[in-house]
Amino acid sequence: MDQLTVHTGTVMPLRRSNVDTDQIIPARFVPYFSWQGHANALFADWRDDPHFPLNLPQYQGSTVLVAGNDFATGSSRESAVWALQRFGFKVVIAPRFGDIFRGNSLMRGLLTVTLPAAVVERLWELTEQDPFTEITVDLEALQVRCGDLVEPFALDPDARERLLTGRDPISTTLDAYADDIAAYEHGRRPALPVTR
Repeated sequence: MDQLTVHTGTVMPLRRSNVDTDQIIPARFVPYFSWQGHANALFADWRDDPHFPLNLPQYQGSTVLVAGNDFATGSSRESAVWALQRFGFKVVIAPRFGDIFRGNSLMRGLLTVTLPAAVVERLWELTEQDPFTEITVDLEALQVRCGDLVEPFALDPDARERLLTGRDPISTTLDAYADDIAAYEHGRRPALPVTR
């Protein structure tokens, strides 16, 4: 996964609460297990609405999604994370997330930041007044900064370390046990069947 220390980008405001994973990416778009091809299906059932933020030119290229309460509840659809990432989002901010989605996001390198509803409302206001307003999410300082707003946030220390180093649990395990793994692989080779 990509390393994330400080991210600055523009915001797409999603003034909707209780957005579940089936609304993020409907089940009909995920019949297979693949990280590819999900960007076009992001919020697919809402994209017919010309006023939906994803369709508005002023929010094109946004890398921070600011959503309402209870974002990404529902099924444990990992492709909801992939769809957001493949579309270009690096950070999602909301007052509360679905637990499974938040765990999946932090394991896959999508930073989820929980902020109070009043702060989310202020971020919506700032970015709706000026869509080119930039927001900075500082994982080192654990702060969100936008204009004169500076808001701290909390994050699990293990998830924070993974994001700061860009190392998922598999790469961490491989590094920690590289010699043991190599010894095991070397020792089991003679016992493997041979084809001729």
